[in-house]
Amino acid sequence: MPCSARQTDHVNKPLGRPYRTLFAASTISNLGDGIGVVAYPWLASAVTRDPLLVSLIIVAQRLPWLVFSLPAGVISDRYDRRALMAGANAVRAALTAVVAVGVFAIGDRLPSPDVLDTLGTDLDTNVGGYTLVLAATLLLGCAEVLYDNTAQTIMPSLVEDDQLERANGRLWSSEQVMNTLAGPAFGAVLLTATFALPFGVYAVTFAVSAVLVAQLPKREPTPRSDEYSASAGSSMRADIAEGFRWLWNHELLRPLAITLALLNMAGSVSLSAFVLYAQEVLGTSPVEFAILQTGGAVGGIVAGWAASAVSKRLGQGPALWATLVVGGLTTIAIGLTSSWLFAWLMFAVFMFFAVLWNVITVSLRQAIIPDELLGRVNSVYRFFAWGSMPIGALIGGLLIIVGETFGSRDDALRLPWLVSGGLQLLLLMYAVPRLTSERMSRARANAGVSDG
Repeated sequence: MPCSARQTDHVNKPLGRPYRTLFAASTISNLGDGIGVVAYPWLASAVTRDPLLVSLIIVAQRLPWLVFSLPAGVISDRYDRRALMAGANAVRAALTAVVAVGVFAIGDRLPSPDVLDTLGTDLDTNVGGYTLVLAATLLLGCAEVLYDNTAQTIMPSLVEDDQLERANGRLWSSEQVMNTLAGPAFGAVLLTATFALPFGVYAVTFAVSAVLVAQLPKREPTPRSDEYSASAGSSMRADIAEGFRWLWNHELLRPLAITLALLNMAGSVSLSAFVLYAQEVLGTSPVEFAILQTGGAVGGIVAGWAASAVSKRLGQGPALWATLVVGGLTTIAIGLTSSWLFAWLMFAVFMFFAVLWNVITVSLRQAIIPDELLGRVNSVYRFFAWGSMPIGALIGGLLIIVGETFGSRDDALRLPWLVSGGLQLLLLMYAVPRLTSERMSRARANAGVSDG
């Protein structure tokens, strides 16, 4: 009876005003990200139809996670996390505003957004427009690394440990609504007016989010304990090494990071030229492309609210294994279909399990990593998890070129999806014996955190 009462208190206890402020800031910036989900790929496909050049934009988007995530972790441990997040979003607002102006300037040299699905390869690359998109994507990616890494490290200071799964679940649910439902739909409507308008609105969402984040309570970095005794003036290299050693020596986080690195690399293989696949194989218009993104939103919204209950019912280990199985099968199914409606359904199923994975693993990391190491260890983890993405995107672009050499363009655009799905299924052999519920419970117990 007392245990039941504690569980009820935990479920009903409000998450608090600071969390609500972070939730509002995240929701608004993710609305902008959702607009970008449609606007950036559509703009990329308007300045080039070359699948390798399109995949290089994805490489540029993810490359900062490979080269900047480790320093970003040190920065988030050394400085006020609220100020870092607000500053990163202010920079993103300024960069996106520059893109809006640049796109407006070259707008008369771009094809209409509503005819791109009919062009195929029949379009010369607009070098100036492509350079603008590539440079902006790279710089925005650097700001994203700092913001996202810091946002995950700030959560434990806003809510209690036993609220983390619920708090993260609500945040992921909102992110899915904005990123893959409201944002893409809004972006598609804006695209019907002009290429530049979505980027102007995108810039405003970052600016508003920066103002909201600045309202969070200021909290100085946690003083280092004797166990992590490097001085505050230690070098960035030493701090990175400290975070790397902690993760690599952990029996659970090491295989978890390796699994996610391989999983995300495989996923990026399929998404390397997704906009061309959607246009040429699935035959989507800007509006249909936006609707296609909502499949992920539906799955993500449901998972955001249900993830905590599902992980308790299935067990955290089996829930992670299910992500690999479902991810592989749905990716292969998308690669075999020509129906964007069927692809929509597969995205919904895929995203349910992807968000389930994120809620379980992010909450686990936030609970078991010491606060004074959280930024660094988290950045090392995301170095593996996100740093593999540009490699996967490049592989996907090369696969399409090889496929076109030996077959039709239609088959070539399908090939990355089939390879990606197969790789995800193969990962089960590594993950199943290492990512178990028992290991997760032991990791929580060793950190002094209750499983309940």
